[in-house]
Parts: sequence; structure tokens; C-alpha cells
Amino acid sequence: MAFLKIKNVAIRGVSACVPKKVVNNDESLLLTEIEKQRFYDSVGIYRRRCADEGMTTADLCFMVAESIIKELNWDKSEVEALIFVTQTPDYRNPATSCILQHRLGLPDTCQSFDVSMGCSGYIYGLSIISSIMSSGYVKKALLLVGDTASLTSSPEDKSRVMLFGDAGTATALEYDETAEEIAVQLGTDGSGYKTIITPDSGFRNRVTPASFRMEDFGNGIKRARVHTLMDGLGVFSFAIRRAPQSVNELCDYFSIKKENVDYFLFHQANMMINEMIRKKLKLPIEKVPYHLKDFGNTSCASIPLLMVTNLRNELKSKEISAILCAFGVGLSWGSIFIRFNRIICPDLLEL
Repeated sequence: MAFLKIKNVAIRGVSACVPKKVVNNDESLLLTEIEKQRFYDSVGIYRRRCADEGMTTADLCFMVAESIIKELNWDKSEVEALIFVTQTPDYRNPATSCILQHRLGLPDTCQSFDVSMGCSGYIYGLSIISSIMSSGYVKKALLLVGDTASLTSSPEDKSRVMLFGDAGTATALEYDETAEEIAVQLGTDGSGYKTIITPDSGFRNRVTPASFRMEDFGNGIKRARVHTLMDGLGVFSFAIRRAPQSVNELCDYFSIKKENVDYFLFHQANMMINEMIRKKLKLPIEKVPYHLKDFGNTSCASIPLLMVTNLRNELKSKEISAILCAFGVGLSWGSIFIRFNRIICPDLLEL
């Protein structure tokens, strides 16, 4: 396991944006009424926000980046780093972070790069950008994290299409020698890379006309090789094992007492997975917020979106401690212990 302790970095603000379009799972024709009720009871997702044609993750992140810069009254010329975490970039190349640097009007002295991570991406992104900043050479930075995961699923795949929503987020960070240390635990098990995969999407299996041919796998699952597939049982087994392990190892290594932590913010996978993780860790339900009902699984954006939708008033008004834990495609996972001290947290934006 990889452990990090990062000094001199403070989060100044978090902002989130979702598409205006609401998709109600009750309107799905893929499930019977009995199946829908079982889905709600176990998965807990009633509706999602889904991007319209032509809308990208970068568009959502651009809006929140502009919002957080304005709220903080930052001079754009002082932003020295921009990291964009996503698995739904504008193009295969160039890096979307470079496009966002230009769209935002940031200086050409701003280092910008993409990180291709899914559900664990916010944890990885925070660890990368705060590590870059801890030496003091980079004073202000933006972490833009999001996905339009709804666009990666086959509309005829009932194992995925009702799970995923879209969101973009921005986290503003600043060098601060008085900031409390950030504790990090990270892990990877690439042997499970096929658990969540888009078979024809890169250079291992190049996209051809055959990649778009729909295949019927039975039981309400039809997809092509350009669609993302997910081994549900494999994801379930991985998540309920690795997430509690990650949190416990973080707490043990850095002598953190779980009872002294105000909130535990988990990647919003589905209610069955998340509740099993909570119960394994013996956490009180009031310390583990959810937004699954209204937004679904928003991939790497789920934790910062959760902060905006569920903890906005507390983040703005007082100091709170939190353990953030995420897990997913890769397979990869990670946890972070961090303190937020009256940060900027605008209302949820819509595009």
C-alpha cells in the first residue's frame, strides 16, 4: 500500500455542476415494475442528470472553474497548475486540460495535464496536485474532476444504463504553511482490469465498424464493443473488500480515530455496496451522507458533488474533518483524511 503525508496545502473551495436534463429511472422500459422496485430498494438510484448531445465533461468543469475562481476572487494569472481528471475527455488527443487552460484564460505558465482515472479519480487527483504544491513553488491550483459516464453505456444494457449520471467539479487549492497535513492511502490491483472495461477504445483493440455492432448477451443486456461493460459481481466483491480495508489502513497508519472524524465521504457506487462498506466499518449512518437517489453514480465526480449537495452549509460555516474513500475501474482505490476550514462552496450549478 502507498501512504503519503502532504504538508502546506489547503482546499479553498469546491464547486459542482450537473446537466439540467433529469432522467427518471421510473420511465425506463428495460425493467418490469417489479424489477424497478427491486432496483430502487437495492441500488437506491431514482433519477440521474445526463448530458445532452454535444455537452462534454469539459463544459461542466469549465463552468465550475469559472465559478470558483470568481467566488475566491482569484487573479487567473496566479493559477500555476490545472489537473483534469476524467475518462471522458473531449478528444483522444490533445489533453483536454490544455483546452481548458485556454478556455479559462489561464497564463501559459500554468502547467496542465490530464489524469485518466475513473471512480477513484478524485482521491488520486487530490494526492497528485497537493504533492506538486507542497514544496511551495506552486501557490494556487485547480483540480477539475468529472465524467459524462452516461454516454459510455449502451442504452439497451440494463446492467449499467440506470446507474450512471454526469457531473463536473472544481476544487481550488492554495499553498498554506499553516494548513493541517493531508494523509493519503492509495492502492491498485491491475489483475482486475477487465472488471470494468471498454473493449474497443484504444490501441490494444482498435475501433472498427464491427466495434459498433450490437450483441445480445441475454437477460436485457445488449451492447457493442465501444460500450463500457461491468462485471457487477466482480465490482461488488472488490468494493466491499478494498474500501473498508483502505479506510482502516489509513486510520491505523496515521493513528486516526474513526470516532473523531466528522464525516466519511464514499464514492457513490450504489446503496447496497455503500451500506455494506458503512456497516463493515461500524460507522453511524449520520456520518455517511448519500446523494445516490437524485444523481446516481457520477464516477470520479461523486465525492466533490456530495460535498456540494449534502455538506455545503457546514463546509462554509465551520471546520470539519473527513475521510474520503473511492474505488473503481483499474482496479484502483484510495482514502484521504483532510480538514476543511470554512471553504467556499457555491450552490450546485446546472448547464
